[in-house]
Amino acid sequence: MEEQDKQARFEETIMPHLDAAYNLARWLTRNEHDAQDVVQDAFLRAFKFFGGFRGGNSRSWLLSIVRNTTYTWLQKNRKQELATVFDEEMHPFEDTSSNPEVLLLKNADHQEIMRAVEQLPVEFREVIIHRELEGMSYKEIAEMSDVPIGTVMSRLARARKQLQQSLTHRVQRGVPK
Repeated sequence: MEEQDKQARFEETIMPHLDAAYNLARWLTRNEHDAQDVVQDAFLRAFKFFGGFRGGNSRSWLLSIVRNTTYTWLQKNRKQELATVFDEEMHPFEDTSSNPEVLLLKNADHQEIMRAVEQLPVEFREVIIHRELEGMSYKEIAEMSDVPIGTVMSRLARARKQLQQSLTHRVQRGVPK
């Protein structure tokens, strides 16, 4: 593929997903400057390997590169974040979809929700961002993360439960908004 054609095709196919790439990197790194660095590196990698892209879901393809680049960056710069493990004994999963607290939490202040999302372990933050903010399917998330769909569903359920607990705790404490 000629370099000019490659660049034009890259810009047409991949560049529309720049915001989604930045959002993912921003949420995973929790820092806008780090996210910018990660996205720049991810786009350089995407361009380098664009000749091997054979069509399909360009958004998922790019977000996979952003995800992998972010995890590599976190491994080098914030290894302790990747070591954070969600303790299932402390946070057992139970279905509370009919719980009045859930209804209250749905009306919680946007900033409180964003702070609670930022406190999630990185693997939970990732699935929440993909599903709730990017609207990706379980299958797309599983393929991009290279994990089974059941793992995606489990992480998503646990992330939602942890968010619920965190926000409930904040509301009960009366954390100022």
